[in-house]
Amino acid sequence: MGIVNVTPDSFFDGGQYRQTDAAITHGVKLAEEGADILDIGGESSRPGAEPVTMEEELRRVIPVIARLKKETDIPISVDTCKSRVAKEAIDAGAEIVNDISFGRFDTSMFSIVSKSDVGYLGMHMQGSPGNMQMNPSYTDVVGEVRDFLQERAELATGCGVRADKIVVDPGIGFGKNDNHNIALLRSLNELKMLGYPLMVGASRKSMIGRLLGLELGARLAPSIAIALFSALKGAGVIRVHDVSDTRQALRMWDLLSE
Repeated sequence: MGIVNVTPDSFFDGGQYRQTDAAITHGVKLAEEGADILDIGGESSRPGAEPVTMEEELRRVIPVIARLKKETDIPISVDTCKSRVAKEAIDAGAEIVNDISFGRFDTSMFSIVSKSDVGYLGMHMQGSPGNMQMNPSYTDVVGEVRDFLQERAELATGCGVRADKIVVDPGIGFGKNDNHNIALLRSLNELKMLGYPLMVGASRKSMIGRLLGLELGARLAPSIAIALFSALKGAGVIRVHDVSDTRQALRMWDLLSE
């Protein structure tokens, strides 16, 4: 899954693709590099991020989704917690909703997804982007994240979302410290036992900088290492900024594993 942030403040590429034409050019490039899905987001979810209005989020993402739907032949995902944004994105051509709140922030989300019969990515997050990294705490991070994902998935299916449309995400870096993140990555095979495909998004994240002492621009190799480890542990979707390099590494790993 290739990331297209149509935002001024995302942690890695904030501002680079905030203009519609730049975002479309970037999305086409990611598709050419081998992305299987393009994930279009109009609201930053970095730690401490401030929410944007629905109108602003719509203004950012809808033109990009509509154009990329015409200019690429891979599924488009919209990264949003708002049901109206999801609905208008679906109308514009999105086939997947990527919801970091797993339906907690908008009680109409499951209904929109159910009626539209699109794919749904639901993530665990302790708190909200504004406060999630203020001393996150767990008694058993793997067990608590597993139970949350199971409960939210059951609630979604109870609202009509098809189980075979759901992908779950443990939310690396979303309300977790570095030890929590490592524990979750090491336990992906346990989370996979929930019966849903897994997505992992750890590309370029700050935990890499803290663990290895690397600035943002130097985090590609560790990001690829996490992608390979996640795939080995059973993740079926890897959300990344650097599609070409990650794709090549995964292809080489596949060849060696045959």
